[in-house]
Amino acid sequence: MPQLITAALVVLTLTACQAGSATGQEVDPSADVADTAAVTLPPTSGVFDYQLGAAYELDGGLDVVVRDATAEPAAGAYNICYVNGFQTQPGDADFWLDEHEDLLLHDASGDLVIDPEWPDEYILDPSTEAKRDGILDVLGSVITGCSADGFDGVEIDNFDTWTRFPDPGTGLIEQEDAFALASSYIELAHDAGLAIGQKNAAEVTVDGEALGFDFAVTEECSVWNECAAYTDVYKEHVLQIEYIEELEGGFDAVCDDPDRAPLTILRDTMLVGPGDQGYTYDQC
Repeated sequence: MPQLITAALVVLTLTACQAGSATGQEVDPSADVADTAAVTLPPTSGVFDYQLGAAYELDGGLDVVVRDATAEPAAGAYNICYVNGFQTQPGDADFWLDEHEDLLLHDASGDLVIDPEWPDEYILDPSTEAKRDGILDVLGSVITGCSADGFDGVEIDNFDTWTRFPDPGTGLIEQEDAFALASSYIELAHDAGLAIGQKNAAEVTVDGEALGFDFAVTEECSVWNECAAYTDVYKEHVLQIEYIEELEGGFDAVCDDPDRAPLTILRDTMLVGPGDQGYTYDQC
């Protein structure tokens, strides 16, 4: 599914004690209640846009927007920071290969595992507590940096890697390990005052909410007939993106679906900006 296509990894410094307190731990359910109460959830009405390929303003302004961690928040909007939490970012291969190859997933032959749909993205390996700690040493500072930059929430992409790499021959991710890393992200986000969204993975929305995710971001739930999996659990706090290249029944049919999210938009797969070839934007 579409992800960010142009961004450089933001690497700040986490102290050893920060990394140790935010990683490799299950989220205490009682702590989740307090943390969630301290964050602000996205609005459920207004103008929404998903701006990973380019950050821009819309006529009339924005109420909710998702932008990459390297972008500036939009003035006057509820801003959600995109972080690729289970795969590497395009263009960052050298950093991970040179500094943290041990944190990347390898297949049974010892070869690195690459996302076949996004061949410049390596898969992160959350299989041990030590590796999850190492991943948080790098990406945890991106999340806290989003808070420092003025974002209100964070979206963690590729939570569903265990569903796409379940074969030991091509690299293996266990669901429990993905959940453990997600729990660390949730705890860190809440500590930084950020609401955090579950990205995709319709089959585990109940588990995602139990882990502590505050809202959901779903791509193509209409195409896959799974919108109710999100709205039944997260209610109105779902942000829905459909892509014109994949939509067969037309956007009007999406908007007429009683299970769709209140904030549902149509975008182009490459998420380019206005004036670029292929740019598409519409909202129910």
